Amino acid sequence: MKQVLIETQAFKVSPVQLLEGVKAPSGNPLVEGILATAEIKNGNGRYYAKDLWEREIDKYREVVKENRATGELDHPESAIINLKNVSHIIRELWWSGDDVIGKIEILPTASGNILRALIENNVQVGVSSRGMGSLSQNREGVLEVQDDFELLCWDFVSTPSNPGSYMHLTEGKEHQIDKYAKVNHIVTEILCSTGTCPVF
Repeated sequence: MKQVLIETQAFKVSPVQLLEGVKAPSGNPLVEGILATAEIKNGNGRYYAKDLWEREIDKYREVVKENRATGELDHPESAIINLKNVSHIIRELWWSGDDVIGKIEILPTASGNILRALIENNVQVGVSSRGMGSLSQNREGVLEVQDDFELLCWDFVSTPSNPGSYMHLTEGKEHQIDKYAKVNHIVTEILCSTGTCPVF
């Protein structure tokens, strides 16, 4: 049976890349990084064959060409891309070994402004593929994604598939609290910039 399949990994963007990097023709910032990796068991215990990803990337390039390759900041457990939550659009996709690399334009939407502020303040975000497909367990107990898989989009999220992959042993609890207080302040500032603040 087909279900929503979500896979997340760290998306490493330096503030220097965001602030001083190449801009899109629109003037919006561009970032790039790994979107997916084939031929390995991921943090959710799932395995995607490379030919499956190749097929879906070839199809998704048409979506990119048609200027429809949008994604959300955080994602629902849904096959629908909610336009009011769109934060970015993918402009290019290519392979580097078994990695799918993407060039992404951050849009000046409410969600895009939050994403940009988080990255500018060195907050680690994850990039998460969203697709529909079924799973089958092989002899080794690995869940293989089946041929009916259909890629929908990539979203930016806070929670990685691999627990702890954003944590560093050198950071104490106090530093973490300060970091998240700063993030909350940035998000509140953006949401309240129109003169009305939502109730938290």
